[in-house]
Amino acid sequence: MIFNTPIFFFFFIIFLFFYGFVFLRQTPKVYFILVSSLVFYGAWNYHFIPLLVGSAVADYFIAQAIGNCTDQRRKKLWVALSISINLGILALFKYADFALQSVADFLLLFGYEASIPTLQWVLPVGISFYTFQSLSYTIDVYRGDMEPRKGLVEFTAALSFFPQLVAGPILRARHILPQMHNIQLPQWDQVKQGFLLITVGLMKKTTADLLAVPAATAFDGSQSVSLLETWTGVLAFAGQIYGDFSGYSDMAIGIAMLLGFNLPLNFRLPYFASSPVDFWRRWHISLSSWLRDYLYVSLGGNRTGHRYRNVFITMLLGGLWHGAAWTFIAWGMFHGMIITATHYLSSLPALQTFIGNQNIWARIARWAMTFYLILIGWVLFRATSLDSAFTILMDMHLLNDLPEAAQAALPVFGLVVLALGLMHWLDYFVIHHVEKLKERAWLFWSLLVLGQGLCLLVGEPSNEFIYFQF
Repeated sequence: MIFNTPIFFFFFIIFLFFYGFVFLRQTPKVYFILVSSLVFYGAWNYHFIPLLVGSAVADYFIAQAIGNCTDQRRKKLWVALSISINLGILALFKYADFALQSVADFLLLFGYEASIPTLQWVLPVGISFYTFQSLSYTIDVYRGDMEPRKGLVEFTAALSFFPQLVAGPILRARHILPQMHNIQLPQWDQVKQGFLLITVGLMKKTTADLLAVPAATAFDGSQSVSLLETWTGVLAFAGQIYGDFSGYSDMAIGIAMLLGFNLPLNFRLPYFASSPVDFWRRWHISLSSWLRDYLYVSLGGNRTGHRYRNVFITMLLGGLWHGAAWTFIAWGMFHGMIITATHYLSSLPALQTFIGNQNIWARIARWAMTFYLILIGWVLFRATSLDSAFTILMDMHLLNDLPEAAQAALPVFGLVVLALGLMHWLDYFVIHHVEKLKERAWLFWSLLVLGQGLCLLVGEPSNEFIYFQF
C-alpha cells in the first residue's frame, strides 16, 4: 500500500476507527498495531512477513541474552551473532546477485566467460530500514545505552510500525519502544501537525512525480540533449528524489502523530547546506546519524588518528546501503571524498577565514559550491551505469558536442527551479512559521483541503516512492 492511494486511505480510516474507539487499553492497542502493520506489509508480498517477524524475534532474545550476561566476551559473541544474522540476511537478498555478477564481469576482463548462476531473489520492501533499526537495538543494549526491554509483542510492533516501516525514518529502539510501551492518545496540536505534514508530504510527492519527466529526458533518453536540458534533468532529479523521499518521511511522521507517536525529523532544508558535512546533517538524518553512531564510531571515529579513512569507509558503505550497483558505490565514494576534503580544508588556516565569514557573498559562495557538488553526486546516483554517468557529467561541462536546446527548454528549466524552491519553502514554513497559521483555524484547514485537493487533481497515485527499492 502506498500512502497516496485510495486503498491506503480506506485502510487507515478503518484502522483509526478500531484504534480510537474499540481497542482502548494498552495491550489490545499494541496487538492491533502489530497485526495492522503486518497486514500493511503483507499487501506488498506476504511471503516476507516471516522474515520481518523473524528478525524481531531473533534480536529480541539476543538483546535479552546480552542483558543477562556478565562476561564481556560472551556479550561480544551475542552482538556478533545479531550483526551476522541481520547483515547476512541483507547480503543474501540485496547483494548476493551483485557480487556474483561482479565476479563474472571481472573474470571476463581476462577472457574467461564464466556462467555463474544467480539467486534472483525478490528484494523484500523496506529490508534495509528495518534491518538497521533492529540491529541498533542489540548494539545499544551491548553498549549499555539502554536496558533490554520486556515484551516481544511490543518490540515486534515497534519494529514493524507501519507508518515508517518501508522507507523510514530509521527509528532507534530507545526512542520508539517507550512510546509503544505507554501509548498516548494524540493531543489536538499533534493532530493538526499530523494533518499538516501529511498534506505537505503529499504536495512534495506530487511535485516530485512531475519532475520525473525532465529527469528521465536527461538520464534515460537514447539521444543526446542540449546543455540546458542536461542541467534541467539533473536539477529535476535533485528535486524529484528530495520531494519523493522527504514527502514520504513527512507523511510517515504525520500519520504517526495522528496515532499519538512522535517520530524524528528526517530532512531539514538539505539544499540550503553550506558544506558537504552540513548536507549530511540535513539529508536523511536518521540514516546519517545511524552511520555515524554505529559505523563511524565503531571504526574509531576521530579517536584513532584515522578520521579521514573512517569517514571514507562510512560513506562508501552508506552508498552501498542504497543499492547493489557500482553507481551507488561511486556515489558513496564521491561523498566520502568531498566530506574528507571538507574536513581537511577547514583545518587549513588560509581557508578558516573564508569558512567562518558570515558575509552574504561568502555564504552564497559556500552554498553554490556545495550545491554543485551535491548535483554531481546525484548524477552518479541516478545514472543507469558508470558510463552513462560519465557521459552526463561531460555533457554538463560542455565536453561533448550537444544539440541545440528545444524551444520549450527554458520554460521547463524555470519550472524545475520553481518546483525546487516550492518544496524548500514548504519545509521552511513548517519548521519556522507554522504556529502562526495554526492559530487561524479557518485558514489552516482551508489551506490543507485546498492542498490535498490540488494533489488529487494533478497527482498520479500509482507512482511508488523511490526509496521503496532500497
